[in-house]
Amino acid sequence: MPGEVEYFGIRHHGPGSAQRLVESLDRVRPAEVLIEGPADLSELIPMLADKDMVPPVALLAYPAGEPERSVFWPFSVFSPEYQAILWAAKHDVPARFIDLPVYWRLRDSVPAAEPEAAAENFDASDEHKPGSDDVPESPLATIQWDPIGALAFAAGYVDGESWWQDVIEENPQPGPIFAAVADAMRALREDVPPPKEDEAAREAHMRLEIAKSRKRDEGTIAVVCGAWHVPALTEKHTAKDDRALLKGVPKRKVSATWTPWTAPRLALSSGYGAGVRAPGWNRHLWETPRNEQATRWIARIARCLREQGQVVSTASLIETERLAVSLAAIRGRPQAGFEELTDATVACMCFGNHQLWQSIAADVLIGSEVGRIPDGVPLAPLLEDLQRQQKTARLKPEALERELSLDLRSDSGLFRSTLLHRLAALDVPWGKLDDPGRSRGTFRERWVLRWEPEYSVSLVENLVYGATIAQAASGRIIAGLRKSNRLGDLSNLVFEALTAQLPDAAAEVSAALEHRAGQATDCLEMLSALPPIADVLRYGKARHVDTGQMNSLFDRIAGQASIALHYAARGLDEEAAGLLRNSIAAADRSIQLIESPALPQWIDSLGEVIHDDQATALVAGQAARLLYESEHLGSEDAVSLLSRKLSPGTTIADAAGFFEGFLEGAGNRLIHDADLRHCVSDWIMSLDEETFVESLPLFRRVFSNMDKMERRRLLDAALGRQTTQTGYQVIEAVDPLWSDHLRRVTEILSGGGSDG
Repeated sequence: MPGEVEYFGIRHHGPGSAQRLVESLDRVRPAEVLIEGPADLSELIPMLADKDMVPPVALLAYPAGEPERSVFWPFSVFSPEYQAILWAAKHDVPARFIDLPVYWRLRDSVPAAEPEAAAENFDASDEHKPGSDDVPESPLATIQWDPIGALAFAAGYVDGESWWQDVIEENPQPGPIFAAVADAMRALREDVPPPKEDEAAREAHMRLEIAKSRKRDEGTIAVVCGAWHVPALTEKHTAKDDRALLKGVPKRKVSATWTPWTAPRLALSSGYGAGVRAPGWNRHLWETPRNEQATRWIARIARCLREQGQVVSTASLIETERLAVSLAAIRGRPQAGFEELTDATVACMCFGNHQLWQSIAADVLIGSEVGRIPDGVPLAPLLEDLQRQQKTARLKPEALERELSLDLRSDSGLFRSTLLHRLAALDVPWGKLDDPGRSRGTFRERWVLRWEPEYSVSLVENLVYGATIAQAASGRIIAGLRKSNRLGDLSNLVFEALTAQLPDAAAEVSAALEHRAGQATDCLEMLSALPPIADVLRYGKARHVDTGQMNSLFDRIAGQASIALHYAARGLDEEAAGLLRNSIAAADRSIQLIESPALPQWIDSLGEVIHDDQATALVAGQAARLLYESEHLGSEDAVSLLSRKLSPGTTIADAAGFFEGFLEGAGNRLIHDADLRHCVSDWIMSLDEETFVESLPLFRRVFSNMDKMERRRLLDAALGRQTTQTGYQVIEAVDPLWSDHLRRVTEILSGGGSDG
C-alpha cells in the first residue's frame, strides 16, 4: 500500500511554524521527510545537520564554471526546514529536497553585471512577488502573491505580518494549526487564476517526488513546504500531465556548497523576498520559553541601553512590561508582540525619545549573528581563492587587530598589498590603510588587519562579478561605472583599479574618465577629479604602471578647471563656498606635487579670483593664501591685499570671509611676518565689541590647529613679549588701548585648544 502523506504548510523563517513542526514530527514519526528545496542538492542535507554547522547559513548553487549566476537558499536556526532536517538526522530518518532542480531555476538567470536583479534569487522557494507597478489596490486582490496578507485583511489586520505572528508564531494556544492553514490556503486558491508556468512546474515536480516516496516507503511521509503550495500538492493530477510541464529544459552540471550567512540578510529590509521584519525577535521567540518572552526581551533592550551609557532603572523595566501587556489587550492580541514591546520601550525606557530607540533597534530587532561552516564543507570559489592567496602571502585571518608594514619594492610586499587592495575593492576591508594620505605614492604602506566573519558572506555575494579575487574585483569596479558619471568618482575608480593591479578594469574606467572629461563643464567636478589622478601618477611609480595617458588627462582637466575657476567662485552661498574652497586646496596640492605643465595657468586663475570683486570672499581668501604660500604673492603684496580686503569700506561679512580663507590653517605665518600680523591686529582692534564677540568662534577656528607653544609664540610676537602677569599689570596701568589689545588677543588664542 502507498504510504500516507502528512503536509505541513509553513512560513519560511517562522519560529512558531518551526516549533509546531517539530511537535508534529514527534507525533507522526514519519519514515521520510520531504522538504521544499532543490531536488538535485539533497546530498548536501547531511552537512546541515553537522554539529559544527552554525546558522544562519545558505545553500549556494551555480552552473559549473559560472559562479556569477549564483542563487542562495538561506536557513536560520528558527527555519522550519532547518529544524526538519535536524529532526530527521536525530531520528535517523532520510530527508531530501523535492523542489525543481537548480538547473531549472538558472535557465533564465540574470547576467553577472546585474547584481541587483540577482538578489531576487536569494530565495528560490519564495512565492511570486509582482513588481511595484503590478501591486493591485485591494488587499483581497493580492491573494496569489501575498495570501497571508489577504487572510490578514479578511481578519481585520493592517498587514499579514501581524496576523501571522498572532495566529502562528506567538499563539500560545495549541491546536491543529497546519490543517487550519491548509484549509485557508485552499479557499484562497479557489479565487485566483491558475499558477504561472514556473510555479506550476514547481508544484508538478513536488507531486512527482512525493509519488516516488509513497511507492517506496511504507510508513508516513512528512512534506514540509510553503503553506501556499499545500492545496496544489494534495490535488489529484496525472503523472503524465505533471511530466509534460517539466519537459524542454536540458540538464546541466551544477556546483553547490554551504556558505555562511548573516542575520541582517534574513531581514525584509535587505531585499530578501522571503525575509522577516525582525530576525532578532524571531530568534528570541525560538530560544525563549513562552511565559518568559516579554520579560527577557525587555531585559535585553535594557542591557543594550545601559551599554550605551543610558540610565535604565528596574522600575522602568517593570512599567515597560505592564504597558506592553495592556497595549496587547487593547489591541485584541493574544500576547504582547514586538510592536507592543517596542511602543512600551519608547515610552518607559526611552522617555518618548524615538531616536534613542533607533540607536539600538537594529541590534535588537535584526541582530548581527554570522553563521559558521565546518572545515570539511567545500568552500565557494572566492573563498577557496582567498585561502590560496592567504597561504601564498603568509597572512592568517585573525579577529584581533595587528599592524602590517609593507615594502612595495619587494615581491612579497607588492603581492600582499595587491591582495588587500583587491579585497577592499570588493568591500571586504580585511586590511585598512593606516594614514593612507601619506602612504600613497610611496614605496611603503602600513595596514591594520582584522578579519570579521561577515567578510566570508561578502565574498560569496561578490560571486556575481567573478570566480576569483582578481576577476571579482575587476568586475565590481567595471560595474561601478554604471553608478558613477562624475569625474571624481571615475578618478577614484581608476586609482582603485591600478592599486589593485587590475589592468582590464583600469583601461575601461580610464576610457570612461577620458570621455567624461571631454564633456565636463562644472569646475567643482573637475577639481575633485585631480587628487585621485595625481595619486595614480604617484602610485604608479611603485606599481610599475604606465601612466602616460593619465599625465595628459590630468593636464587637460587642470587646464579646463583653471579656465572655469574664475566664474565658479562668484556668488556662492556658505555651503557651496566651503566645498569649492576645499576642492581648490586639494587640487592645488595635486598640481604642485606632480609639477603639472598646467601650473602657470592655474596660478593665473588664482590671481584672477583674488582681483575679482564678484568672487566669494572665502574663496578669494583661500586663493590668496595659496599664492602667498607658494611665493607667487610677495609679503608686501599680501599685506597690501589683506589691508584692502579688511578695510572699513568692506562689509564685516566679506572681511571675515576673506580673513578665514586667507588664514585658516596658516596661523604660523603671523608669527614670522610682522607686517601681516600688524595688519590683522589693526583690523581686529577696529571691530566694535559686539562684532568682536560674534566673530570669536571664527577667530578661534582659524587658530585652532596651532599647538600650545605656537600660540604662546604668536602671543609674544603680538604683544612684544610682555605676557607675564607683571607685564600685564604694567600695560593695563600705562595704556588702556594696549590692555584691550592684550585682552582680545588672549581671548582669541585661549580658545585655540584645550591647553589654553
